[in-house]
Amino acid sequence: MSENNEKSSSAQPNGSCVNEDDGRDPTSSEALTLPTFVAGSGTLDRLVDTARDYARAAASDNTLKAYAKDWAHFARWCRMKGIEPLPPSPEMTGLYLADLASGLGPSPALSVSTIDRRLSGLTWNYAQRGFTLDRKNRHIATVLAGIKRKHARPPVQKEAILAEDILAMVATLPYDLRGLRDRAILLLGYAGGLRRSEIVSLDRHKNDTPDSGGWIEIMDQGALLTLNAKTGWREVEIGRGSSDQTCPIHALAQWLHFAKIDFGPVFVGTSRDGKRALEARLNDKHVARLIKRTVLNAGIRSELPEKERLALFSGHSLRAGLASSAEVDERYVQKHLGHATAEMTRRYQRRRDRFRVNLTKAAGL
Repeated sequence: MSENNEKSSSAQPNGSCVNEDDGRDPTSSEALTLPTFVAGSGTLDRLVDTARDYARAAASDNTLKAYAKDWAHFARWCRMKGIEPLPPSPEMTGLYLADLASGLGPSPALSVSTIDRRLSGLTWNYAQRGFTLDRKNRHIATVLAGIKRKHARPPVQKEAILAEDILAMVATLPYDLRGLRDRAILLLGYAGGLRRSEIVSLDRHKNDTPDSGGWIEIMDQGALLTLNAKTGWREVEIGRGSSDQTCPIHALAQWLHFAKIDFGPVFVGTSRDGKRALEARLNDKHVARLIKRTVLNAGIRSELPEKERLALFSGHSLRAGLASSAEVDERYVQKHLGHATAEMTRRYQRRRDRFRVNLTKAAGL
């Protein structure tokens, strides 16, 4: 049973046009083929299919979906302006970015980060079609620099879920099978500082399923998670908590035991009556919905209207919560979250001792 049970134009490089609103990933069609001068064979055809599989794995599913939407939007814009999206034109790309930022058309102006993402999507899509879009071309680079200078704002960050918040959230969950699962998701995601995609991609053991994003080893002192994450493979150590009520490892063990999960995906759907675990892996959107639902039920930030409260929290609130609540040396948090730099870790810390190192006094003032 899937998540639903619970609630639940472009052209090719040769110039021939296809439906610009088609959001298909170009890596799955003719973008990877044999050269015209090579005679096909069963072995070579299988290698083409293998290469396509690797090409699809070059980015996450969410990234590929976003890039497909970026291309569809740009192709539709080109059609409305009476031009073709191929071959790439830096001049037209610059005009497109200006249109996105100006808000003069029927659509509202986009944020700088969204415009930057749209440009990345176009660059990727052109590359899959055998073209190169030069982001350093003056028609693109100068327009984008001007947009950033004029419209850039401090990043809007999601609210961190702090220790007292996560305890209040899990307290709202029942102790039926579905409640045991959701409790394990929240506590494991919080203690591990995990992305929502990392949570639902976990398998019970190594190589259990083809779509696995990692696996779990439960030990006496805690659990070791081996993750194929956004930045590559990494290990995350999650120790046991101070009590069974707040321990992520105890919550995980309870879910695995009563759900009878000893192989395959760790977090799966349940039957409508909530008494039986199914085989289908949960979608990462379940984590986001779970966070928002338990935030409301726990009364967190109850002084705000419900719509504003829901907008404050997302899957990233778990990572930000751990980074903000863990009172340890910053380098340990950085390693735990898999960040390449301490500066990235600091972006997740909503509260910290900012003036622990006082360079003013250290300089003699």
